[in-house]
Amino acid sequence: MTGFQTLFYKEVLRFWKVATQTITAPILTAMLYLLIFGHVLEDRVQVYPDVKYTSFLIPGLVMMSVLQNAFANSSSSLIQSKITGNLVFVLLPPLSHWDMFAAYVLAAVVRGLAVGLGVFVITAWFAHLSFVAPVWIVTFALLGAAILGTMGLIAGIWAEKFDQLAAFQNFLIMPATFLSGVFYSIHSLPPFWQAVSHFNPFFYMIDGFRYGFFGKSDIHPVTSFAIVAVFFAVLATFAINLLKGGYKLRH
Repeated sequence: MTGFQTLFYKEVLRFWKVATQTITAPILTAMLYLLIFGHVLEDRVQVYPDVKYTSFLIPGLVMMSVLQNAFANSSSSLIQSKITGNLVFVLLPPLSHWDMFAAYVLAAVVRGLAVGLGVFVITAWFAHLSFVAPVWIVTFALLGAAILGTMGLIAGIWAEKFDQLAAFQNFLIMPATFLSGVFYSIHSLPPFWQAVSHFNPFFYMIDGFRYGFFGKSDIHPVTSFAIVAVFFAVLATFAINLLKGGYKLRH
């Protein structure tokens, strides 16, 4: 096996060995969101015509699960390797920075999609969902997971202890995810907050993903795709340069 394949296998095995914590627990959390918000708001909120609130909510929960777990995988792996001291066994082999980036991000994508698929399989029983544009569903799921996997990689490189990583997640990832339109359409917000939402790249990921189910969205999916793709390219370039330079990795 090549270095990339070995590191990728190691990263997938790392979260799969504790699947109850890394896969099952996030699915249960999404179920609780659906049961609470769906029960309370089903008859009170209608975002799109002929689309019930529970149906509207499910794609948002699926995508939120994909994003959060993709970030958690790459970030937790690096910070654990730093703290336990086994990062040296990743740095000593002749792995290029491209190999490391691809292995960490691809493993994060696998975990994010595994959780997202699990959430979808469980929650789809509670509402009728159509698949108007499945290509957009797959595209935004893959891009979203890759972006958050890259952000997790950057956070893991930057952080030197769990507190710093928790701050990155609690003050950046969580707010950006919850304020991206998972539970609502931005058209229900006042004009000022609608404008603010357009600066949140997570909004475009979830809005484009939801378009694949209903053929309706707040922003045209091509525009969302262009913004998300550029955002990924910028983050990937930054992360690869950090790996290449050994920032906070090689001393």
